Amino acid sequence: MSPEGKALLNIIILGLGFMVMFTAFGTCGNIEQTVIKSFNSTEFHGSGYTSMAIIYAVFSASNLIAPSVIAVIGPLLSLFFGGLVYSAYIAVFIHPYTWSFYTFSVLLGIAAAVLWTAQGNLLTINSKDSTIGRNSGIFWALMQFSLFFGNLYIYLAWHGKTHITDKDRQTVFITLTVISLVGSFLFFLIQRPDPEPAPSDASESLLPTDISDSSSVVASQGLGSQALDAFKKSIQLAVTKEMLLLSIPFAYSGLELTFYSGVYGTCLGAMSKFGGDAKGLIGLSGILIGVGEILGGGVFGILDKCNRFGRNPVVFLGMVTHFVAFYLIFLNIASDAPVAPEEGTQMQAYMQPSVLVALICSFLLGLGDSCFNTQLISIVGFLFREDSAPAFAVFKFVQSITAAVAFFYSNYLLLQWQLLIMVLVGFWGTVTFFVVEWIAMSSRRNSDHGSI
Repeated sequence: MSPEGKALLNIIILGLGFMVMFTAFGTCGNIEQTVIKSFNSTEFHGSGYTSMAIIYAVFSASNLIAPSVIAVIGPLLSLFFGGLVYSAYIAVFIHPYTWSFYTFSVLLGIAAAVLWTAQGNLLTINSKDSTIGRNSGIFWALMQFSLFFGNLYIYLAWHGKTHITDKDRQTVFITLTVISLVGSFLFFLIQRPDPEPAPSDASESLLPTDISDSSSVVASQGLGSQALDAFKKSIQLAVTKEMLLLSIPFAYSGLELTFYSGVYGTCLGAMSKFGGDAKGLIGLSGILIGVGEILGGGVFGILDKCNRFGRNPVVFLGMVTHFVAFYLIFLNIASDAPVAPEEGTQMQAYMQPSVLVALICSFLLGLGDSCFNTQLISIVGFLFREDSAPAFAVFKFVQSITAAVAFFYSNYLLLQWQLLIMVLVGFWGTVTFFVVEWIAMSSRRNSDHGSI
């Protein structure tokens, strides 16, 4: 197999591994607040929103050490061990206790930082400047199939239910735990990419060793030195002009991640005016979010080579798509839906609640999210090719800390205020992304002219 073919196969396997694992975890996150509300136990006092806030807060802090972990054990083992912690968190819901629920929330935050930094590292070292956009789209589309499969199961299993029994919960979470474990083992199918022909310097020759282990580097540097260098590089990158500008779209991606992955499904399940279909709508909404993600990732990946205008039009499309969705949600969903009790809310927004409008918004949330994330992954991989692990760690640091803040305030803020926050941050995030893209395109043109 040619080096390019092997690299593409690695991207596909990476996407499939994330698809299988996040079929389990994405579904877990989408339903956990609803499940917790239905759990009858005087010994359990957890909150799904609080758990997610803890996860993303620890995730954010752990991104500072994630490059060091990957430098020591390599991205493959980082993916595998990170995946095992995801499985353990899901398994907690088979019979939840408050102490285990929050303990594994902390552990998952650490694992998530390592997992996603390793993902960005693997994506970058299996891509060239000419293929980073395509590969980002392929990975994102494959991963987002997870939303389709997991939520289809939830829709079929919970359709017509107004209360989730212990048996319903246990059946779902045993299944999700097994699925998550399968995804973790898929990562071992990723192969070491072939080295670039005739590397011009030592830094190029080190790239292939990133895929499996760091033994050759460790021999010359030592574990502690290599880990410290990776940590220092993360700090240095965080204060560059490009990263400071990108921090606003990074932050927006964290806010809207919180909304579509945890808050919106909870809102639909709390709408009493949707009748007996309300709980089943959580799964159906997740499916349509996934359809939007898959469509966006696939189209933007395929069209990447044909795009003469760079990444800005895709990000602008994402902003418009999300703003339309937010406005329709504001009109359709009751303001107290995010914080309503288990029996739901009887309030009505500014129009007669419509299931069709609610599901259209789900699709738009997924499509807009794919616009932002495929382009953020692409531009980070393009700008920081030589330091991909630290760069993606900074990306996830900012994204996760804002997600933690958003999950925290979701316990208290009414829907309209959550939507307003996303509109403001989304607008400025789009503007600053445009600036960084113009800088990147200018740099590429100057480089091309210099090589002629």
